[in-house]
Amino acid sequence: MYKNNKSVLKTQKKMTKTKIFHYFFLQETYSLIKRFSIQTIRRPSSIISGIIQPLLWLLLFGALFQNAPVGLFTKEIKYGQFLSAGILVFTSFTGSLNAGLPLIFDREFGFLNRILVSPIISKNTLLWSSSIFITIITMIQTYTITICSLYLFSYKLNSHKIAVLTLITFLITISISSISIGLAFILPGHIEFLACTLLVNLPILFSSTALAPLYFMPHWLQIIANLNPLTYAIESMRFVSINNNWNYNSTIMEISWISISLKQIIYLLIGLTLTSFKTVKKILSDKFE
Repeated sequence: MYKNNKSVLKTQKKMTKTKIFHYFFLQETYSLIKRFSIQTIRRPSSIISGIIQPLLWLLLFGALFQNAPVGLFTKEIKYGQFLSAGILVFTSFTGSLNAGLPLIFDREFGFLNRILVSPIISKNTLLWSSSIFITIITMIQTYTITICSLYLFSYKLNSHKIAVLTLITFLITISISSISIGLAFILPGHIEFLACTLLVNLPILFSSTALAPLYFMPHWLQIIANLNPLTYAIESMRFVSINNNWNYNSTIMEISWISISLKQIIYLLIGLTLTSFKTVKKILSDKFE
């Protein structure tokens, strides 16, 4: 009887410690997100430029090829409709690529040191708060571009389509923002960080199917595009937004050796997200704990 009571007390203590940990973890994450929000409100140009830039891409490239024959790039759609899915993924990719920038400025100005020496319950709150905040901002930007695309190209979206598009955008944002946050702790300063993002941004875009389909590309570029995760996100969003009759087993891409369905692409993006998130958590634990 005494042993049973002792085990019950131990279990209750563990549960209490877990609740306390979760409470402070959520409180710290909320406080850091609130701080990022205040910074964004004080300099709204960052979120406005994140909306204007992809809109310019959408309008300028759409106007450049507006007289292209219907079906030149893909079946029975105009180039603007073809382009909009690529611009949506490009918006989430560009926004999440800058997720580590506030942290690297905090490093340089010394505020990050104050956070690290404070009695925070877990260093992972830095990763979670930055990822959640950049996801919220990127979703706002992406939905704005989606509304503009609906107005310009007369898409027909329903709740099921919007849910799938949101899921794909969410997975791309979380995975790329995790990588960006990891770079913020590895690279020595913001100059190197900006140089890295500028070096990666356009090559990743042009080596995907954002602007042109696979069969328009030379063979060597097709191989690179097939290795680019953005290609799978773009093709799945394009397929879902254009087609009315689809399901999760629908074939999205046919590579020379395999056919890939929507369900497999979602699993691939989930795997990429989990891998990048765990890798950055490992970097944080090795660096600060």
